[in-house]
Amino acid sequence: MFLHLGEGKMIPAKEIVMIGNLESTNDSEITREFLNISKEEGFIVDYSEGNPRSFVLTGETIYLSMISSNTLAKRINDGLRGL
Repeated sequence: MFLHLGEGKMIPAKEIVMIGNLESTNDSEITREFLNISKEEGFIVDYSEGNPRSFVLTGETIYLSMISSNTLAKRINDGLRGL
């Protein structure tokens, strides 16, 4: 099973550690710092076309997506029900 992140990009669902809402990161200094350091270190891949709404954390990469975290989570849940 794969998760579509936008821009025709997909990642294996089994690699996903967490799906997060970028808006809520403004409330967490720790999460903001984590994302800033990850960006500086080159661990972020932006598939959001300049309009990031969510991030998907895997073991090695953080993907930015234009799709809301709720929609991404729903896609994962719907895909799991279909198995």
